[in-house]
Amino acid sequence: MKIVILDGYTTNPGDLSWDFLNKYGEAEIYDRTPADKIVERAKDADILVTNKTPVTKEVIDRLPKLKFVALLSTGYNIADCDYLKEKGIPVSNIPSYSTEAVAQLVMAFLLELSVNVGLHTRSVKSGEWSDSLDFCYWKAPISELYGKTLGIFGFGRIGNAVAVRAKAFGMNVVAYTPRIHKHYPDFVKFISLDDMLSSADAVSFHCPLTPETTGIVNNDFISKMKDGAFLINTSRGPVLNEKDVAEALNSGKLGGAGLDVLSTEPPKKDNPLLTAENCFITPHIAWAAFETRQRLLGIFESNIKAFIMGNPQNVVNFL
Repeated sequence: MKIVILDGYTTNPGDLSWDFLNKYGEAEIYDRTPADKIVERAKDADILVTNKTPVTKEVIDRLPKLKFVALLSTGYNIADCDYLKEKGIPVSNIPSYSTEAVAQLVMAFLLELSVNVGLHTRSVKSGEWSDSLDFCYWKAPISELYGKTLGIFGFGRIGNAVAVRAKAFGMNVVAYTPRIHKHYPDFVKFISLDDMLSSADAVSFHCPLTPETTGIVNNDFISKMKDGAFLINTSRGPVLNEKDVAEALNSGKLGGAGLDVLSTEPPKKDNPLLTAENCFITPHIAWAAFETRQRLLGIFESNIKAFIMGNPQNVVNFL
């Protein structure tokens, strides 16, 4: 069994091990694979592994030995799952591995937006505190999370984890979701989208990217939010109309934003959010904690083993 990993670097830049693959076959591991090298590297693969390298119909047709596609991600739009289904080739993803880490980053954004730790640290290191006439000062408003309202757009596992953490900080939690699950914390109040936007001091996104959610955060959406509210997005970049969000940040309509995802990654240098006021952007790292990636590789190995044993699991294209 030949296993080919097309883009393993972001999952494992060297602090973890791929050695477990030796139990299941011969492994070839590439940090990155450009489009013109995909077929050359994958042509003899029985199992093809990808994170963000596209597995298209054109590629699939040139891989005669392919039997299984194993993803290193939860999202599976990078592979042509419908065509792989036609060919009888299962695709497995990595579900529910990053819940805790994503929720942690949401709270980090909320705390940074409320307290401005980075701004004040830079001020102190530049000498402003040493030169101050007073024992303290602040360069931007500081606010408490206690008693504020967090609105959660989309309420799956991650939305639930964020709600629990927000409650621990004394926040009120409201949520909007098209489908309310049977089991959810009794302190969460599910309300209409307009009611959530008008009442929330911060809105955090935890929804899939669909035609309905693409670009949903636009001028009309923002106009319904409280003045000065925070916007957090750790879901998918295209949920935001980035031009409209940047304008709302620069005008002060939005009090700040914490974003881990953008519409194009890496972003184009003219992305308006890169220069927007009070906009904190991290390079898609919510999933990147060491423990999180360990968990990912554990599920990945389990997917490989299950396929080889004839009972593939976490299959996304034979639902």
